[in-house]
Amino acid sequence: MRRSNLSLILTIGLCIHPAFGKELGVAPNDARLADNPPPTEVEVRDPQAFFDETFNELEQELEIAQEEGKSGLLIMFEMDDCPFCYRMKQTVLNRGDVQDYYRKHFRIISVDIEGDLELTDFQGKTTTQKEFALKQHRVRATPVFLFFDLEGNPVRNGRLTGATKNAGEFLLLGRYIVERHNDSQSFFRFKREQAKSATDEQKG
Repeated sequence: MRRSNLSLILTIGLCIHPAFGKELGVAPNDARLADNPPPTEVEVRDPQAFFDETFNELEQELEIAQEEGKSGLLIMFEMDDCPFCYRMKQTVLNRGDVQDYYRKHFRIISVDIEGDLELTDFQGKTTTQKEFALKQHRVRATPVFLFFDLEGNPVRNGRLTGATKNAGEFLLLGRYIVERHNDSQSFFRFKREQAKSATDEQKG
């Protein structure tokens, strides 16, 4: 195993699909990496409550999002035995504040990048979850969070690859998309500006 490749993957919180992990010399994912209990000062819920029920018909999901006045659709690409997906669910997506914010602004579904379940894409074409993930969106590692507008187009700067470091960063990602900061700057730059503003307020 090449240590530099593994260090990079652990740093950005990614699980490489086995078919592509071999190219990097990466060992199978270790679920022990996900051990990170949620804080006790926030409401903890079932992480599945973060997601909307779906029949994997994306055209229908867009119609519902439009009817409910959402900003768009959020897809979480994941796979079984991915410790970073598990960590996100057990420490971020299970929080009441995260669920309330994201469900207010987005329709949210998950897609298994190894899944054989049938899925109808935004153009009405029937495919599978894994074909949709790999061929249409080039997802080879998880988790990936991909935001779509109400016409089914990926939004500018609306792709996050890897787990966030905490719930605060994930909530900031939601604000970044909802408030349309993504139209003019990267998420990295937005985070840096927000951190600077917070520091300046404390000094003031």
